[in-house]
Amino acid sequence: MNLAPPQVQAQIEAALQARGGPRPKHTNRLILETSPYLLQHAHNPVDWWPWGPAAFEAARALNRPIFLSVGYATCHWCHVMEVESFEDEEIAAYLNAHYIPIKVDREARPDVDHIYMEAVRLMSNGAGGWPMSVALTPELEPFFGGTYFPPRAGARGARMGFLEILQQLANLYAQAPERVRHEAKRLTQRIQDDARPRPPEAVPNAEALINAAHFFAGRFDAAEGGFDSQPKFPRPVTPSFLLRYAARADDGAALSMVRRTLEGMARGGIYDQIGGGFHRYSVDARWRVPHFEKMLYDNAQLAALYVEAWQATGDGWARRIAEETLDYVLREMTAPEGVFYAATDADSLDPEGRSEEGAFFTWSPDEVRAALDGEDPAQIEAIIDFYHIEQDGNLDGRSVPRTPLDIGIVAAAHQINVEALTRALPRRRQRLYEARAARPAPIRDDKHIVAWNGLMISALARAGFALDAPNYLAAAAKAATTLLHFARYPAGKLRRIFTPQDESILQGEALAFLEDYAFLIEGLLDLFEATGEAAWLTTAEALQARQDADFAAPEGGYWSTAEGQAGLLVRVRPDYDGAEPSGNAVAALNLLRLAEITQGSQYRQRAEALLGAFGLHLRRAGPAAPRMLSALDFYLDAPKQIVIAPGEGLDALLAPLRALYAPNRVLLFAGEGAGEGAAEGAAEGAAEGKVALGGRATAYVCQAGVCAAPTTDPAILAAQLKAPGAPLLRGRSAPPLPMP
Repeated sequence: MNLAPPQVQAQIEAALQARGGPRPKHTNRLILETSPYLLQHAHNPVDWWPWGPAAFEAARALNRPIFLSVGYATCHWCHVMEVESFEDEEIAAYLNAHYIPIKVDREARPDVDHIYMEAVRLMSNGAGGWPMSVALTPELEPFFGGTYFPPRAGARGARMGFLEILQQLANLYAQAPERVRHEAKRLTQRIQDDARPRPPEAVPNAEALINAAHFFAGRFDAAEGGFDSQPKFPRPVTPSFLLRYAARADDGAALSMVRRTLEGMARGGIYDQIGGGFHRYSVDARWRVPHFEKMLYDNAQLAALYVEAWQATGDGWARRIAEETLDYVLREMTAPEGVFYAATDADSLDPEGRSEEGAFFTWSPDEVRAALDGEDPAQIEAIIDFYHIEQDGNLDGRSVPRTPLDIGIVAAAHQINVEALTRALPRRRQRLYEARAARPAPIRDDKHIVAWNGLMISALARAGFALDAPNYLAAAAKAATTLLHFARYPAGKLRRIFTPQDESILQGEALAFLEDYAFLIEGLLDLFEATGEAAWLTTAEALQARQDADFAAPEGGYWSTAEGQAGLLVRVRPDYDGAEPSGNAVAALNLLRLAEITQGSQYRQRAEALLGAFGLHLRRAGPAAPRMLSALDFYLDAPKQIVIAPGEGLDALLAPLRALYAPNRVLLFAGEGAGEGAAEGAAEGAAEGKVALGGRATAYVCQAGVCAAPTTDPAILAAQLKAPGAPLLRGRSAPPLPMP
């Protein structure tokens, strides 16, 4: 039963005619959307509606419950549920007759996803995931929720399947509507109570940092690295916090946990050993078999993390992984205009033409031999062993490549010179990559999300400076320029998702969220520090002003959604760091950096208010917010202001700064040669009055209002940079973490 009015039917017909080709059996309203995920469902027999007032009004007019399905384009189990249930004619007919079915792309509407995921977790003892399946009243209040459901009773061993659940819920809604509404209101009230801001308090002290570090030490897997059992997620904000804590507390155990985790990931199957970049997570505790999605936000954060690890340890493998990850993104996840795609799918076609998870990335020994045909046979067999390509495999008879702890062990086993094998490895890897590229590739989600692009701009800018890699800086600048052109409204507001080929202004639902502003501001600040170009700082300040105007909460911190966002049960202030950091955590550090760069007291005051607003959360549940703890560390420290006045010998003077892990600092360039507009942009900040001495590049290092003597000597600068900041605890050392 299609409820679309004539004008919508006409639009659907026009869209079908414009696309040409064979006419599908079914087409619904989603054909008019732009989200790749929604378009995947445009030809389901389910009469899907997009999230919006038209669907809500239909539910109220017909007095039907809403079935809300939330997922994303590269979600494996979303695909499974589509094939099993949403393409099933009987299930679709029941949905269409008894519900208003709404489909939401969680990446386009994280606000909707967050609210109803909270409901699902409350209804299922903390469990959640995608696809998310929720039943709502016409008032958008949830009364049932879960994730993936098999299609019918008996499928996959299920006692009740999706069809039976739909029937039971529809009968309950028809026979006991007041009971349903009562339970829905009770659950809604709990969600709203949990989201209500608590009274602000004083900014926490360093005990919050220490307690969180000890919590993570207690969760650490000393054998394999990481802080989960299985499945095991990277969650980059945790090792990033511990890396910072290791430096501040001079704690070797914290550094060991980070190194063990990053090395385990880099050698495991969660890392794409052939093409570079990280998969979503590991299904096992040893990082060996991944869930094969590749997400832009994971690879951006992990690339930046491996750069930090290289700076903190000097480990060459960490630098290599960072470079390979960024090179993968620039090669396979970058649009011609320079901005970045969202993700690639977990599923792809196997040699028999079946869609299987990981088919593109797995190998058999014979496939390796065929790809390396003509090479030295002993080296081919050594490569097979090096990547652990086994005859029976570790995933459905095939192998996920991973690498050994020591290439010398493999060389010795095959009686090959280790230096020769090491030299040959890059060329052999390239041949495997070329052979793999001939396979059917996973589907790529081509949408551009502002927040995720901001994370990648940040990673490229940081890596470009630290690794002295102009290509990374150029890529970051190109992406930022394109994004700001296509994703910013004339009034300065941002869009959440944008398309460089389409400059049309979208409707209100396209407006960005807090994370889009915060992550992009962070990327622009990183570009400013890496290049000295004042335009990046100017734009960051303008976006910060827009964020303050549209998202600021009176109690401190920021709402996830801008003022006036309609159709939401609750407005939330995010504080939890999951796969991505919370918008408030990134905003806190942005404000503190802006305060140091511009000497603007208003930024520090807003940061203090934010940290105070989440003070109770940081003290009681700090491990849930490692990125905000990192901002708290910056606040409690005495950050260094480093000003470089360019001149002769600039590259040599920058060398110790590039290689130094110093998270609590800001970098400014002053004077001629610092980038167009740099001197003007820095005039009111920490760079004022600092010039090159005798025409030579000169460094000025200041801390807590006290400046060291300006120097042109890289060795003296290195010593100044290593000077300690504020003590973590006054008068005593932090209790050491147990060695893993």
